[in-house]
Amino acid sequence: MFKNVFGSGFLVRTAHVILTWVVTLILFLYDTDLRKQEETGQLIQPVVFVFLVLVSVLLYFAVSLMDPGFILSDNSNLQFTLGVTEEQQDMIPPSTKSLRQRRCGHCLLQQPMRSKHCQACQHCVRRYDHHCPWIENCVGERNHRWFVLYLAVQLLVLLWGMHIAWTGWSHAHSWQLWLRTNGVLLAVAVLLALLSLIVLLLLGSHFYLISLNITTWEFMSRHRISYLKHCGADENPFDRGTLQNLWSFFCLWGTVVWEQVYFREESDQV
Repeated sequence: MFKNVFGSGFLVRTAHVILTWVVTLILFLYDTDLRKQEETGQLIQPVVFVFLVLVSVLLYFAVSLMDPGFILSDNSNLQFTLGVTEEQQDMIPPSTKSLRQRRCGHCLLQQPMRSKHCQACQHCVRRYDHHCPWIENCVGERNHRWFVLYLAVQLLVLLWGMHIAWTGWSHAHSWQLWLRTNGVLLAVAVLLALLSLIVLLLLGSHFYLISLNITTWEFMSRHRISYLKHCGADENPFDRGTLQNLWSFFCLWGTVVWEQVYFREESDQV
């Protein structure tokens, strides 16, 4: 389920963890509300903040080391892989979109629908979304919802940390003195603001695509994907409505045979 923690992404993960705890330590060392509450014995907010930081780090490692849905072997059961019987395939008119087995040209394994080979991970990934250099792992069928949860918790921590850094700024009679006094907290606030913007855009885009039941790869490359390039500009064979899409993504677990969803859409149109 998890990859080797000392793999190719070791330096990225180490840098992420060090940066996280260095920023957290700075927020406690300087005269911020967090430190004032700690010194006066009001420990609820400091404890909750540290707990959220810890949760964000644990989620980061979970998403980073988790198997995103690697396809490691061929499925010998063709009927299960395609998700439809030969009789059902014969019912699809020749003029409509057709279902066809694909075999990866790199790992030579049969690719279920919505899967893609990742050059960085050297594996095909089920319901491939994208390869994220931040976590040094693919985002796919098994870790996508955890990736979104991580982004949500990380955004909360970043925004809260930015507010805490702002509370530590002290007044000064000149800009030079102000910068000398608050330079570290200013740098932390700017860093957290930039990261917050990035995470907010990522989280917003993922929620939008999830509500449509389409992946980042499919959204960006639909004109090159065999099962989507014949669809209309506004046509998505996997879209089952916003609420159903969100419910399926966050609440339903297990492998989905997307060929069945695709075929059902075809049958409804026929």
